[in-house]
Amino acid sequence: MGPLGWLLDAQVQVAGSPVLVREIVGNVFGLVSALLGLRRVVWAWPVGMIGNALLLTVFLGGVFATPQEHDLYGQAGRQVFFFAVSVYGWWRWRRNRRADAGRAAVQPRWATGRERLGMLLAAAVGTAAAYPVLDALGSWGPLPDAWILTGSLLATYGMARGWVEFWLVWIAVDAVGVPLLLRGGFYPSAAMYLVYGAFCAWGFAAWWRTSRAVRPAVSIPPTYTEAVA
Repeated sequence: MGPLGWLLDAQVQVAGSPVLVREIVGNVFGLVSALLGLRRVVWAWPVGMIGNALLLTVFLGGVFATPQEHDLYGQAGRQVFFFAVSVYGWWRWRRNRRADAGRAAVQPRWATGRERLGMLLAAAVGTAAAYPVLDALGSWGPLPDAWILTGSLLATYGMARGWVEFWLVWIAVDAVGVPLLLRGGFYPSAAMYLVYGAFCAWGFAAWWRTSRAVRPAVSIPPTYTEAVA
């Protein structure tokens, strides 16, 4: 058996229940991606994409052998969408770095009123649209799964745009995801969601401070004497 075959089949026991090693590894890649994202490093995107590919195989138990009894199609689907949005984020951050090699890949800022309204509408419409689809597919916990899918996409898009609020969206996703994953037996993912929640609070504070530091100073109109000098 090669390394790939071992990764797909290997399991460990956690609290008396079998857990896939690829679920653990995929979440570790996700955490490393989040750390790199906090530091606004371009490599956050490709590292996260590796984690997405691994976790896709975890939540599609009907296709890949898993010890859990439940398929979370929303969790699986978000890995696919994550991958697609990450391509956009990777491109955008790389473009920013090429435009100014001396700065970070993105400059954190608060979203505008219009952008916040767009996020709220997208959250409501996305969750409402995903719920019947996931329910028809037989996903376990379709309503919370629908929000996790929608909120995760919004948070990833917000990260690509450099919006400080994306950390708050992640916290809302984690608050719903932890109980759902615990009930479904996805213990490493549930534990990682708890870690993500604390990490997102830290990331939110860090990006908030950075957004204040890079905010352009308010210009003071010159006096008449300075203007004519």
